[in-house]
Order: sequence, then structure tokens, then C-alpha cells
Amino acid sequence: MDESAIGRARARLEQAADGRVEPGDVDAALERARRQVEELAELAANLESTLPGRVEDAVRDGVRAEAQPVARQLAEVRGLANQTIRRLERLEGDLLAERHSRIDDLALLVDLITSGWKGVDQRLARMERKLEQPGGAAAVGGGAMVYRMEERSRP
Repeated sequence: MDESAIGRARARLEQAADGRVEPGDVDAALERARRQVEELAELAANLESTLPGRVEDAVRDGVRAEAQPVARQLAEVRGLANQTIRRLERLEGDLLAERHSRIDDLALLVDLITSGWKGVDQRLARMERKLEQPGGAAAVGGGAMVYRMEERSRP
């Protein structure tokens, strides 16, 4: 088993577990933020163009009668924005938890493979020690004798 390969694998796992943000994740988050800012700017421009007319109508028809629908619309926009923020935060948390879970799974897999190969190395070492015992033969497994070819007598 190559110990340097195990070391490199563990080092990569530690780097991934440190919670470093990948450039692709940052780019995706920036793209979503840009899109949302553009939508917000469009919404603000739309409100700027429609709000003066609404205010004029409200003054004409009575401030109380028209102020309630505008307040309801504003509350609805706020509610939708808060709901979007909560969903995004939940998605981000789920994604981070899933990523950490995959990293933990990979770390466990590396540990399992490493321990398996260590067990194989230990077994091979025991077998080699038994084969190197003086007398030319070693008992292997269920009592079977193994003889070296060079020690076998020729007819």
C-alpha cells in the first residue's frame, strides 16, 4: 500500500472538509444575485412609473380608500421577498449538509480501503514469516504443509 497516496487522499479530504467555496459555486451565486438585482431594479422602475399615478388617484379619491391596497401590495412583495430568502437559505443549508455528508462518506470509504489493505499486508507478512521458518516447510491454513521448490528432492 502506498502511504503517500493515502496521505494525498486524506489531505484532499481535509481541504474539501474545510468548507472552501469552489469558484463555480461563487459564480453561480453571483449570477443568481445579479438576476435578482435586475429583477428588483425592474420592479423598482415599474413601481416608479406606476406609483405617481396611484398617488394622484389616491389623493383624488381619498387617501384612506387607496392607501390600503398599496400597503397590501407592498406587504405582499415583502412577504414574497422574505419567502424567497428563506427558501434560498434552506437550499444553501441543504446543499452544504449534503456536501459534508458526501465528504464524510468519502473519508469513511478511504478509511475502509486503508484498513482492508493493512489487513492484507499483515496476513502476507505472517505468511512470509511462516514460510521463512527453518526446516523448509511451514504449516499453512488447516494443517497443510507447503514445501519450497528448491528444497524438494529430485527423483
